[in-house]
Amino acid sequence: MSIRKTLATSKRVLSQLRHDRRTLALIFIVPPVLLTILKYVFQGESKVFGSIAPMLLGIFPMIMMFLVTSIATLRERSSGTLNRLMTMPISKADFIFGYAIAFCILGFVQALISGGVMLGLLQVNVLGGTIPTMLVAVLAAFLGTTLGLFTSAFATSEFQAVQFLPAFIFPQLLVCGLFVARSEMAKPLQWFADIMPLSYSVDAMKQVTISSLWTSQLSVDLIVVAGFAIAALILGSATIRRQE
Repeated sequence: MSIRKTLATSKRVLSQLRHDRRTLALIFIVPPVLLTILKYVFQGESKVFGSIAPMLLGIFPMIMMFLVTSIATLRERSSGTLNRLMTMPISKADFIFGYAIAFCILGFVQALISGGVMLGLLQVNVLGGTIPTMLVAVLAAFLGTTLGLFTSAFATSEFQAVQFLPAFIFPQLLVCGLFVARSEMAKPLQWFADIMPLSYSVDAMKQVTISSLWTSQLSVDLIVVAGFAIAALILGSATIRRQE
């Protein structure tokens, strides 16, 4: 793996995305707009919105970056770009890590925008403060990016890449604790939630919301999320293949 080639890949991806206004709108505009709509859905129930909005900040970056990354990576294969790159002195690790860096930069900016809207414009009170809130959101975006890179290896078309969203993300969304506390679910669902990364992203944001101190549980949640992301990134570099 070459740092120079990895960074060159990241630069190429960012240059391409700079001209893709629809994708940039999906990444940067849609999440804060959804948060704003939700505020007015719960108009007059500010406490309910204040408890839900931070958890969504741990979910939206993951979903958006998962969708965009999986489709963009698959497009590289289906267009033949990956095949052409593989004829050059560039490894799969250079390709996958270059993509990860590029989309993590986008995820970081997305987290800053969404977090700024939630904490500033929508005036959501988070006891843990701005920095821990942003950190959880950035890790959620990183997780979505790496999972998107990993799952794209198993799709042969953009339609199949989109299908991974309801198949892989939505079950996690249902059991992550957003709608019902995980402790109140049936045991099999609790076991399933305990091995899914989105549960820990939501738990981390809950800790940031209810505690002004950096708790040990928050550290554990963040380590688990980062561990899942790194594992997905390594698996993605090992499983990505050329388009047949």
